[in-house]
Amino acid sequence: MELKQEVSFLGVFSLATGSMISSGIFILPSLAFINSGPASSISYFLAGMLALIGVQSIIELSTAMPKAGGDYYFINRSLGPMIGTISGLLGWVAISLKSAFAVFGISEVIFLITGTPVLISGALITLFFVLLNIFGVKEATRLQIILVFFLLLLMAFFVIIGIPKIETSHFIPFAPNGYNKILYTSGFVFVSFGGLLKVANIAEEVKDPKKNIPLGMITSVIVVTILYALSVIITTGVLTSNEFSTSLTPIADAANKIIGYPGFIVITIAASLAFITTANAGLLAASRYPLSLARDGLLPKVFCKTSKKGTVPIVSIIVTGIIIFSSLLIPLDSLVKAASTVILTSYVLTNLSVIVLRESHLANYKPSYKSPLYPYVQILSIIVFSYFIIQLGTNTMGLSLLFLFLCFMVYLFYGRKHFSGDFAIIHVIKRMMDERITENFLEDELREIVINRDNIEQDDFDTLVKKAKVYDIDHSINFDSLLSITVEDIARHVNLDEAEIYRRFNERQAELSTALTPFIAVPHIITDDDSEMFLTLVRCKDGIKFSDDEDSIKAAFLFGGPSDMRTFHLKILSSIAEIASEENFPDMWIAAKNEDDLKNLFVLNSRKR
Repeated sequence: MELKQEVSFLGVFSLATGSMISSGIFILPSLAFINSGPASSISYFLAGMLALIGVQSIIELSTAMPKAGGDYYFINRSLGPMIGTISGLLGWVAISLKSAFAVFGISEVIFLITGTPVLISGALITLFFVLLNIFGVKEATRLQIILVFFLLLLMAFFVIIGIPKIETSHFIPFAPNGYNKILYTSGFVFVSFGGLLKVANIAEEVKDPKKNIPLGMITSVIVVTILYALSVIITTGVLTSNEFSTSLTPIADAANKIIGYPGFIVITIAASLAFITTANAGLLAASRYPLSLARDGLLPKVFCKTSKKGTVPIVSIIVTGIIIFSSLLIPLDSLVKAASTVILTSYVLTNLSVIVLRESHLANYKPSYKSPLYPYVQILSIIVFSYFIIQLGTNTMGLSLLFLFLCFMVYLFYGRKHFSGDFAIIHVIKRMMDERITENFLEDELREIVINRDNIEQDDFDTLVKKAKVYDIDHSINFDSLLSITVEDIARHVNLDEAEIYRRFNERQAELSTALTPFIAVPHIITDDDSEMFLTLVRCKDGIKFSDDEDSIKAAFLFGGPSDMRTFHLKILSSIAEIASEENFPDMWIAAKNEDDLKNLFVLNSRKR
């Protein structure tokens, strides 16, 4: 079941922004400061710039395939079900871990105010977000927009009042642990930018994804990067080295030093809002992983269960809530490193997916936003993110390898037996080997995604085109040769032998030429009543000779059906005529790379239906 498109540009921006501005700025700066000192602001800025580079591939894939499951869906369709299963399950865990980080932050605030144990308040908070998301994505997104607006307002207030209070002496020495630690810390805090993956996960629910996904994600990462860097600079300039490195709430402590207790309260409120937005966006996004995995048969179908209105995946949300609460038992430092490692791995795989999909030359891979400077951006991203993974240490890599092994076991004992789809790397291999190695499952799936993304209504003619046999002839022929090539396949659809099909097409051509223009012809016949409608598409760049006057037809459409479907006959004729009359049709027909491109000229056309 398709999920409803209910998320606007503000929703995309708010989900991405709200999921990035949270623990990454209200808790992580002290851990980052311990690693790289005052230079930690540079680490945040570098992490943001790398996120901006890495997100180019995510945006491209999200606009090409706006489906639930985000990076899992892209990776599965490009690298295959084994890597897809591992990526999907890792992504599910990573976003859940990041959400648990936010729930931990809310619970700490509650503990400071009321003394309620973290696990008790964490359970109640998680339950609240589970119920909110079950209630509906529209309601969850609306709350997100409101909270993010107030959060940005409060953080802008902190930046403005903090600039005059900066002590430049606090920045000396700038990098006490060496400049290598700046890069290490960038990888450590990269978890702060994991929110970008969350938008990819709910891409299926975004209105006008061609426009709102790239605009919302790029705007968000720029705003958040600037805000992060400025906030860390101000905090460094206000707190002493000892105060900064020992604080669990460094931004709030800095605000307390700037304007006293009211500043502490303001930032504590901002932190609470940030944790709420991250937890909400995290659960919303993470729950789409198991939904997408289950759709592909890589997890049990129970995860596909949605609400009666078909707006939310109920089982996925509940199980994700359980994972988030369980993650509160993991030590904070390990929680951050594990989440960062998995998110970095997802970035590596999404960039690799873009390379595979581009090089597969799939006709229906049609992103509305293309990553610039391909493939250099993708190669750079893969190298840098892989370096960050290594820098996070062997203990973290050991935990990641354990996750990888468990995910592989899920695929080996369940997904391998149930998955039956196609993936792009096979098409890359196809280019180097025998073309018979693959069929067009993925092309068909990508075409349907484009149709849904662009809200293209489909009719009976589109269905007929999708099933049509396509012939791409590389030499000039005459009408009789055309029939000899196509008649065997046509005979499978009609209750006539090949000789009778020959006779009826020739009889029809003798009555009146079926050439509409010097470029296009539409030979058609009436078949017996128990036959089905058929359509055959023929491209011949060197031309088909129908008669002495029509001797270079480049596009021929042979079709027919029973007499009781005469209305459909007329519809086929008018649809072909409408599309063929477009000024650039001949050029597009000749330039089409393969049979899927030829079909797309009709199926993805904006003709009146």
